[in-house]
Amino acid sequence: MAADRGSRLRFPWTAVRRTVQVAALAAFVWLFLTARSSGEDGGLSTAVFRLDPLAMLARAIAGREFAVSSALALLTVALTLVFGRAWCGWLCPLGTLLDFFPLRRKRRGAPPAEAWRGLKHALWIALLAAALFGNLTLLFLDPVTLTFRTLNTTVWPALDRVIGALEAALYRLPALRGAVAAFDQAVRPAFLPTEGLVSRWGAVAAGLLLVVILLNLFAERFWCRYLCPLGGLLGLLSKAALVQRRVEGGCGGCHRCVSRCPTGTIRSESGHASDPAECTMCMACLAACPMGETHFPARIKPARWYAYDPGRRQALLGIGAGVAGAALLRGERALRIGAGGCLRPPGSDEDTLLSACIRCGACQRTCPTGALQPAQFEAGIEGWWSPVVVPRLGYCDYACNACGQICPTGAIPDLPLDEKRLAVIGWAEIDRERCIPWAEERDCIVCEEMCPLPTKAVILEHYEGPGADGTHIAIQRPVVLEDRCIGCGICEYKCPVIGQAAIRVYPRRPAAG
Repeated sequence: MAADRGSRLRFPWTAVRRTVQVAALAAFVWLFLTARSSGEDGGLSTAVFRLDPLAMLARAIAGREFAVSSALALLTVALTLVFGRAWCGWLCPLGTLLDFFPLRRKRRGAPPAEAWRGLKHALWIALLAAALFGNLTLLFLDPVTLTFRTLNTTVWPALDRVIGALEAALYRLPALRGAVAAFDQAVRPAFLPTEGLVSRWGAVAAGLLLVVILLNLFAERFWCRYLCPLGGLLGLLSKAALVQRRVEGGCGGCHRCVSRCPTGTIRSESGHASDPAECTMCMACLAACPMGETHFPARIKPARWYAYDPGRRQALLGIGAGVAGAALLRGERALRIGAGGCLRPPGSDEDTLLSACIRCGACQRTCPTGALQPAQFEAGIEGWWSPVVVPRLGYCDYACNACGQICPTGAIPDLPLDEKRLAVIGWAEIDRERCIPWAEERDCIVCEEMCPLPTKAVILEHYEGPGADGTHIAIQRPVVLEDRCIGCGICEYKCPVIGQAAIRVYPRRPAAG
């Protein structure tokens, strides 16, 4: 018995876990890096989202359908039913980042009350209740989408600027120009955009992640304990997990496991028992136990219920909040649509997109020109973080359909390239008070030159006659043929007018009748 205990103590479970964490985070970053060049294999780059049972369940409820690609989430469910919240302790990218920034090595004061653990249950219940009404706004709090989105809107644009500045500096040295050019061709557009990457809400995304990390000052893994909606859902499943932590009768009461537990779920007053719904299977208690009385046996026995676990009151509160929030946002959407709406990716319908988009940012990551951006207030509160086309920051490439290929939920249709080229995003309109040929009577044909040849919605009309000052002029003035325009936005993006472009793309007109 002693020999078995000693061998168990010597096995480096915590080192194995840390290795798996690093490997899983590296795989997550690699999938992020390759998303831009994934092409028709975009499903691999977004596999991590399909492994997320909360996102896939909410998408299925909101869209009233279960996509075959969502079945991958059943692997995470199966893992949870066998090993409890191992996803949170071993695989979750946000959980790994929180372990890298523990911040609370010296405990000062007591952590928040145990009742706070119920917040994460209220969040996932409210999220799924809102999904019944086609609302997925709260998915911006999902840990997988939160991490990917921060990489996409904050880390990567900053790195793009640094690389661009270094390339510009090194290119001034004649001996390095060939190497710099070769490097640039290797990374653009495979990993970085051909144009300078600009992302809206980067500071907001960074701030949200920073808050999640800084919450560790109040309690280690504060986010996982009290707020993570995915952790709450997996925790509920973990109540019935096959493998659960057990403490044998030889426990000497040293309390080392209590101080080592990152989620604070080991209770000395209960014989050092723990709640499997809060245990992330980190194995820190196993390594800390000097007596070897901590075990993780396989046993079919559901765990006990605690006061913070979802009960009738929490369920009613979560459902009420989700339903009320969805109803309010639906009313806000009606007002917003009356005000004109916003530009959406090609082929996407507003209602379908909002009931299917999980706010992951994969489409924005794969857009080669940076045209797709996270929605701010033009899509209303309901549309926060959903994709919108911002032509002044980028244009919809006529030869690209990557956003539909990579979307993990079908919120953006995967249109064949020939169909995508005909999909109307909006229509362009010239502001004659700002357009150089119209307002200043000077030559400028940029929008006509840039308009794709197959549609050629911008043409030039020759004008010869008196100008504004009475002198004779001969000039070419751009005109938009609305029946040809698909709203790709390249005209607005390339317009040389400083500030707001002289030609702008507006949301597509509603169907007649």
